[in-house]
Order: sequence, then structure tokens, then C-alpha cells
Amino acid sequence: MKNVKIAYIGGGSQQWALHLMADLALSKTLSGSLVLYDINNEAAEKNKEVSKHIFSRPEATGKFEVEVEADLDRALAGADFVVISIEPGPTENRFIDLKIPEKYGIYQSVGDTTGPGGIARAIRSIPVMADFANHIMDVCPDAWVINYTNPMAWCTAALVAAQPNIKAVGCCHEVFHTQEMLCKWVSEHYDVPLPARHDIKLDIAGVNHFTFATGAQWNGKDIFEEFKSAMKPLDVDTLKANAANRTKEELWFDSDFEIAKDLFKRFGVLGAAGDRHLAEFIPWYITSGEELNSWGVVLTPYEWRVKRQATQDEARQEFLDSDLKPSGEEGVLMIEALSGAADKPCRTQVNMPNTGQNNFAPLGSIVESYGLVSENKIETVSCGILPAAVQSLVSRNLTVQGLVLEGVMENDKDKIFSGFMIDPLVSNSPRDCEALFEELWTALEQLKD
Repeated sequence: MKNVKIAYIGGGSQQWALHLMADLALSKTLSGSLVLYDINNEAAEKNKEVSKHIFSRPEATGKFEVEVEADLDRALAGADFVVISIEPGPTENRFIDLKIPEKYGIYQSVGDTTGPGGIARAIRSIPVMADFANHIMDVCPDAWVINYTNPMAWCTAALVAAQPNIKAVGCCHEVFHTQEMLCKWVSEHYDVPLPARHDIKLDIAGVNHFTFATGAQWNGKDIFEEFKSAMKPLDVDTLKANAANRTKEELWFDSDFEIAKDLFKRFGVLGAAGDRHLAEFIPWYITSGEELNSWGVVLTPYEWRVKRQATQDEARQEFLDSDLKPSGEEGVLMIEALSGAADKPCRTQVNMPNTGQNNFAPLGSIVESYGLVSENKIETVSCGILPAAVQSLVSRNLTVQGLVLEGVMENDKDKIFSGFMIDPLVSNSPRDCEALFEELWTALEQLKD
């Protein structure tokens, strides 16, 4: 067993921290210590209590001592790995991200990555992530930093902008769902048992939550064009019925992958993030809630998010009552590989600065690609070539990200606004655009009081 110390920033998380502990408990190659740090120390203490149940289970092969530390630098001291999954302030702050833009006719199915909501969240998150980077490089400069926090690209970029030598990587599970969708198609199309997700090999390119598959293989067979040819015509009535059922059952995260497939039909590359995210980068899918519903997707209500946050104790109890099983995330697989505990490299998608893996994105911008993870090393895999039209869509997003990041880091409101105004979801008149931005800015400034 490889002995490691992991510092978890956001250790009071009701989801990510519990899943990480479950994956560590099921690891056959890792042991050591896990230190939970959270500005909500009480939530971290509750997760420590849950950890006793997780690591004492008979099927738990990975043994970790779990502690809570209220001081960030003490939590980081001696860490080999730092995991970050935070909410930048109370969930109620998402009123700014979601409800204020709705007054101006801008609808967001998620509102944490792009659009006015993503930008508002980035303005809150970037300074926090930059501060984390400074502490990490002061206390444990050799540690690998795994970020799960959205907006993924902005948060990972902030770590690197504050400390260019930091060993940071952003991790996201959206592409996993695309692989699972293709697994179901393979099973039905070829009349074979459901393949494992890792049996689907994709080539991907883009930015987080706006990622595209340029190729797909199953058991060495190219299935990309065959999958495209087998796609059925859009059934709007069925999709609207699916959306209505999802609203009724509060299945906000479910979709039919019809936006991903529509992009495939139009541009020749398959959308490889969930429809809820893809829709926000291209305004024609989300001109209204009704239009979004016609693709089988529903808006995740602000009110539900607040209600969900208030049920953390119930979520922990549900976790305690369930069997110990893998989360499906790959952070622990990456830790095994980076620590030298794995017997082979881990191939997973990563969000890292572009050093040439993406052929059209600016160098240094945070792009999503596959990476080969091995002992103390992540080698990014060259991306497939995106069609010129898709490159244009992605490049516009990269420009927005760059302007907002620089504006926040430089405390330059005008630069932030220039990025805000060219975001695809902000299609209002110039006067309304400025009014929306000023209302968001005022609300964000009030959070500082």
C-alpha cells in the first residue's frame, strides 16, 4: 500500500467528499491520512463521523485516518495531494447567477459554467482559488492539486494564473455520461451485453462542459459514423413529455442526449458533455424554457438548489444506509497513478493549460483533453481536429474566459464587462446588457459587506 496524505479543501461537502472517501476505502493500493478543511467546520466534522463508517466496513481495503483541521495551512502541511470541491459562498448566492438573468429573459439550465450565471460565479470563485494556490505553493509546493469546482475552466485557470508552477488539474465527469450513452447504444445495436464505460474509447476536444468527441471506438471498432447513421429523427412531442416528467419527478439532471446528437448532425462531431451544459454555450437551444423542454431538458430551479442544500444530514444518512460502491469518479485512480501505486497509467480527461494538445486554442488557456496519468506526471493527449464552425464556437468561449479571468485577477471591471458582453447567452440590447451587468455587479459587491 502506498501511504499518502490528502488535504481536502471543501471537506464538508455533502457529495464529493463522501464519494472520495468511498473510493479511497475501495482502493487496493492506497492508505494514509485524509484531512478535511472547510469554512463550515461543523459540516467537515459530520463527514468525519461518516468516514468512521466508511473505512470500518469489511470491504474497505484502503485504510485512512480522517481528521478535521480548521486552519488551511495546517491542513495542507505535508500533503501529497490537494483535492478542491467548494461552493463559493452559501447556495443562496446562486440567486444572483440564476434569478437576476431571468429578469432579462436569459434562461440557464445550470448557470455555473458560462452565461451570466457562470460569469457571476467565476467572479466569486477566482479570488478564492487564487488564494488557495498561494497557500498551496507556500506550504506543499510539490503536491498535485485536483480541482472539481465549477466553473471548472475558470477555477483551474485561477490556480495557474496565481501560481504558474502549481501542479493543478481539473476533473469532470460529464464525458463519462456520453460513454455510458454509447454503451447502451452498442448493447442495443449489436445485441451484446452492456459494455463497461471504459470499453468506449473517445477522442475529445474543447473546453469543459463544451467538449466534443471527434471519434469513438468500441473493442477496436470505429463506431462513430455508424452511430450517427443510426440516430433517429427528433421526436419533439416525446421529448416535451420527457421534460414534463423530469420536472414532476425533480429529475433535473436527466436528458436524452438530443442536443449532443443534434450537434453531431449539424457539425460532424458529437457533443460530449451533458445536454444541460451544452445548451448554455449555444443560445438557440435555450431561447426559453419551452424551447429547452423541446430537447428533453429542464431548467434546474434555484429554489430546489436551496432546498437540497438544507438536506445535507439526510444525504449523509442515505450514504450511511447504502452499500459501499465506487462513485464513478476517477480522482482516486489519478491519485493511485500519480503516487506510483498503480501498475499502469490512467487515461482520463483532464482540464489543463494548452501546451499544444489543442491545435487552435491559445497556448496557456485551459482546455479539456485526455491525459495519460503516471507517477508524478500527466501527459496530455493531442485532441482531434474540430470543424471550423465548432472551433469558432469554442474560441468565442475561450475569449470570454480569458477576458473575465484577467479582469478579475487585475480588478478591472471594464475588462470583465467586455467578456460578459460577448458571451453567447447575453444577446440583449446593449442597454439591457449593461443594466444586467450592473445589477449583477451590485449584488456581488453587496456580498463583500
